[in-house]
Amino acid sequence: MARWCYRHRLVVLLLWVGALFGLGFSATGTGTNYAEVFSLPNTDSKSAYDLMQKAFPQRSGDVDTVVWRVDEGSVRDDAVRSRVEPALREIAGMEGVGEVAGPYGDGGAARISEDGRTAYAQVTFAEQANAVPKELVQDVVDTAQAAGTDGLQVELGGQAVARVQEPPTGTAELVGIGAAAVVLFLAFGSLFAMLLPILVAVFGVGTGMFSVQLLSHVTNVPELASLLSTLIGLGVGIDYALFIVMRHRRGLLRGMDPEESAVTALNTSGRAVLFAGGTVCIALAGMLVTNLRFLDGVVLGTSLTVVLSVLAAITLLPAMLGFLGKRVLSRRQRRNLAEQGPEPERAGGLAARWSATVQRRPRSVAALGLAVMVVLALPVLSLRLGTVDQGNDEASSTTRQAYDLLAEGFGPGFNGPLQVVVAGDGADGLVAAIRDTEGVAQVAAAPPANGVTVIQVVPATSPQAVETDRLIDTLREDVIPEEEARAHVGGVTAVSKDFAAVTGDRLPYFVATIIGLGFLLLTVAFRSLVVPLTAAVMNLIAAAASFGALVAIFQWGWGLDLLGLGKEGPIAAFLPIIMLSLLFGLSMDYQVFLVSRMHEEWVHTKDNARAVRVGLAETSRVINSAALIMVCVFLAFVLSGDYGAAMAGVGLAAAVALDAFILRTALVPAVMHLLGRANWWLPAGLDKRLPHLAVEPREESAPERAPEPDGPASVIHGFVRTPDGERVADATVTLLSRGGRQLDRVTTLADGSYIVAVPGPGTYLVAAAAESHPSRAGHVLVADGPVVHDLELAEGEVDAVN
Repeated sequence: MARWCYRHRLVVLLLWVGALFGLGFSATGTGTNYAEVFSLPNTDSKSAYDLMQKAFPQRSGDVDTVVWRVDEGSVRDDAVRSRVEPALREIAGMEGVGEVAGPYGDGGAARISEDGRTAYAQVTFAEQANAVPKELVQDVVDTAQAAGTDGLQVELGGQAVARVQEPPTGTAELVGIGAAAVVLFLAFGSLFAMLLPILVAVFGVGTGMFSVQLLSHVTNVPELASLLSTLIGLGVGIDYALFIVMRHRRGLLRGMDPEESAVTALNTSGRAVLFAGGTVCIALAGMLVTNLRFLDGVVLGTSLTVVLSVLAAITLLPAMLGFLGKRVLSRRQRRNLAEQGPEPERAGGLAARWSATVQRRPRSVAALGLAVMVVLALPVLSLRLGTVDQGNDEASSTTRQAYDLLAEGFGPGFNGPLQVVVAGDGADGLVAAIRDTEGVAQVAAAPPANGVTVIQVVPATSPQAVETDRLIDTLREDVIPEEEARAHVGGVTAVSKDFAAVTGDRLPYFVATIIGLGFLLLTVAFRSLVVPLTAAVMNLIAAAASFGALVAIFQWGWGLDLLGLGKEGPIAAFLPIIMLSLLFGLSMDYQVFLVSRMHEEWVHTKDNARAVRVGLAETSRVINSAALIMVCVFLAFVLSGDYGAAMAGVGLAAAVALDAFILRTALVPAVMHLLGRANWWLPAGLDKRLPHLAVEPREESAPERAPEPDGPASVIHGFVRTPDGERVADATVTLLSRGGRQLDRVTTLADGSYIVAVPGPGTYLVAAAAESHPSRAGHVLVADGPVVHDLELAEGEVDAVN
């Protein structure tokens, strides 16, 4: 497939351009129809909402608030009323507005604060917040704020208003792409190589985003799905293309033909990308076990974007490699390649030195890495899931100012009133009992309708306070049962509390599902039980540390001002499930790329120390580069203007940074050095029953070239010995490329010596076998001159030739 895409590159490019623009025009023409199917069956707040919708259908839509405050005098003054009342009447007459309840009519006195300087009106729309047209909401905001003047401040709050206060979409994405471009240019030193991963990600995310918009017309897709699809799509799209481009550049530097290099890159790293994309989709699908229906659309949207990003990486990317040829290398690299010939394959520099350090001091590295992760994870002990409301918005936003005005004028609990919905009689006695309950600031009962009475309860504490949660429990467990009333506690604060409780109850099943599936996948891929177990433990450690960072920043408020976000509060109840899904998928990617190279070396040499050292040295740079790109993309979502998106972005950035820079670069290889050969243990019976899966098959190490007419480019020579030092005569020594092609074959002389001809610089496999002796094989790096390489026939080796 890679070769076909490379040779028919114009066709492939036109197909992708047609798909992107076709989906784009279709999505733009039909618009979006996002639906927040937020349902918590078998919860008290859901029962309250159902009763409300049945008895007061006109009040089941979104309720937003217009708040005004005067610097001097009272809101009852004629000068204030003459400006505010006409605006409220105009809003009430707008199509799509159910009713407007202000302070100046009958029963409106309660909507004026005790000091007379603050008042509010409730605007009830006919639909829920995400179904209200933004044009209507903007008209309401403009009409209300036009009534303001010097000394009269008018602000608006509510979910519908929050939607029109968001900054223009695309800012976070552009900043993330720009930061990724800088990292890519520093990694590659080539403009074209930098543009390739970004181009692939744009096509993957673009087609994914437009597809999600179209899907919203045929199934329930929340608006959150579009944001998360972009977030995860940009990250994996750039990373997956980066892995393939790096492998392709390595092939070109070793002298391979551009087409063969591209095909090899896709047949090795491309397979790993397919596997990694599959693990991300499996992790996302793990959200389905929570049975939270609003997450179904999130799973669908994000998984579709990941699939399209993978498809772009394995089809569009080889086509673009065909257009560029050797221009994916920098000018200096192309010049050196032409003047000095292919570079020998070797891992050098900082990566090789660090890998050697980990091998020499595995206990120290493991202890230090574990200590860092434990310290970062300590704040997770204070984790509290709850409501993220407009009190967490940026201080300059109208929603935050409306929130603060209401809290100042009517008390901190006014922004999160509880609705006790009573079916049948008993409302009067319940009102009196609630009024006497500790933690209640105000109680008011609306006139009954259709046998249902709604009692509005204003807590004395803010919606995010622990005391408010305790008040809800008290009402449900003590007050309502004692009055023997058929009543349920609802409202946004109660819904958030129930959602946090449901999430907490189902989280263990979710974690067990994704950890179990990952364990099975890695067991099949790496023929080991210890490697998957290590990965599972590391994933849990990474999750704990990332949530610890979230608690410190968003719950304790460390650095919120630096990030330009609102005030501290509890962690959004939906975040653990979504973050764990994405974190698990991404960390599995890094585990696959790291351990697949280790596994390949282990299969060749059966030397665990070498396998871990070589695997870390050859993959740490690409893993760290990929992680740095993801961190940039995720942190850019702090600029989205959405507090929940910023929380997810910071949490995922912390998770990826800790996973790549500490776990995969230090802790995992150190632990694997300590475990030794046990890393690759698999019971023989299980080994026979498991299917074989090659995540990343071996590639040819160097271009196969015939020896020059005047002889070989170099030679490898040495002796074949037994473990006791006895030289072995008549042993067969075979020289193979790393891809398995036989290049030379000789028999040792009477003194056990051998010499094989090497066609050129590169890495080769030298294997020795003799009767009555075990076989031995090992890699040999050949530079410019002859290489001495002795072979010791040791027990427990494999016959590399056969």
